[in-house]
Amino acid sequence: MRPSDLWRRLRWWGRVLVIAAAGRLISTAILVWFAQRQPANAWTGPSPAYADFASLWDGRWYHIVALSGYPAELPVDADGHVAENAWAFMPVYPAVVRLVMGLTGLGWAPAAVVVSVLATLGATLVFYRLMRLVLDESTALFSVVLFSVAPLSPILQVAYAESLHVLLLAAALYLVLTRRYLPAAGVIAVMCFTRPSGLAFSLFLVLHVLVRWFRCRATGESLRDLVPPAALAVLSGALGLAWPAIAWAVTGSITAYTDTELAWRSAYIGHGHLVPFAPWFQGLDWWATNGLGLPESPWWGILGVAVLALLAVLGLLSPPARRLGVDLRLWLASYLIYLFAVFFPQSSTFRLLVPLFPAAGAFAVPRSRVYRVCLVIACIAGQIGWVLIAWRVDGYDWTPP
Repeated sequence: MRPSDLWRRLRWWGRVLVIAAAGRLISTAILVWFAQRQPANAWTGPSPAYADFASLWDGRWYHIVALSGYPAELPVDADGHVAENAWAFMPVYPAVVRLVMGLTGLGWAPAAVVVSVLATLGATLVFYRLMRLVLDESTALFSVVLFSVAPLSPILQVAYAESLHVLLLAAALYLVLTRRYLPAAGVIAVMCFTRPSGLAFSLFLVLHVLVRWFRCRATGESLRDLVPPAALAVLSGALGLAWPAIAWAVTGSITAYTDTELAWRSAYIGHGHLVPFAPWFQGLDWWATNGLGLPESPWWGILGVAVLALLAVLGLLSPPARRLGVDLRLWLASYLIYLFAVFFPQSSTFRLLVPLFPAAGAFAVPRSRVYRVCLVIACIAGQIGWVLIAWRVDGYDWTPP
């Protein structure tokens, strides 16, 4: 039997898992190659095993959460500012890994890799089903290829919560698009304690409700039909604020969570309070003057934000993106607005773009074989570049993933 005949005989999930496994093997080969050449660092000795290499950076914070939980008293630096601590990392992923450790006897590093890889395989299956709501089978399968080899896909098989979050987010989007709001509520509740996403998803649901409201006359829906998604929007927003509230209740500081998050950007712009929508202006100013060596000017941030906003709008309105339908584009827009509101641009921003994974469907739309081959090659090259710049530790490394 020819391979093409065998491929056609496979069920949809078999094809998706073959693609997903191939993508993970490619990323594993890249990570192993870098692990073999990794010098000794703050977390491992030279040439660490794969699982240890996969547990660098924030993987150690998740390890701390799994074993010790969260501090009741916020640590402070010599100047009295809140220092980096475990409150920046949500509990679901380390709790799942801790459970697997107990069931299997595995140590943290291998158990974390097992959880991440299994979550990624599940996420790939759900992603395909999500794409089939808006794309034909061939295009949906190629979107799975892009999802599996994307430049940031190595993050899906290391000791980070991204893989589990992508699984939950893909499931939540699928349930909303198929208008199954009650099960979506349960998925969103877990998702909001896996990675910060409740506020972005709440904005998406608000826009989802508004679009349906404007279309009520054409679709024949009543206002009663909008109650479930509106209630889900409120729930998602409340859950998005729940973790900061829990940090406040435990530590006694109303700004415990935001102060903790701000500690990671203090090396760039010093300490201060979170001012929504200011970080990107501050960050692009910093990168222009300190990263590119340009003369100081208040216009760098404004110009940079304007260019990025224009590119985002053009991308969302492009013909390939329109194939995704309104709801998935609303999610992409909502998450971009959320990133713009609260995050500071640095090397970890690339990782924060992972929830934009539905955009892979838009990139999969063109059918040119040359385009598709070149895009896959570019994605794999992007993986190598990301691991080289962000994941590999190079002395005093200021480009964390």
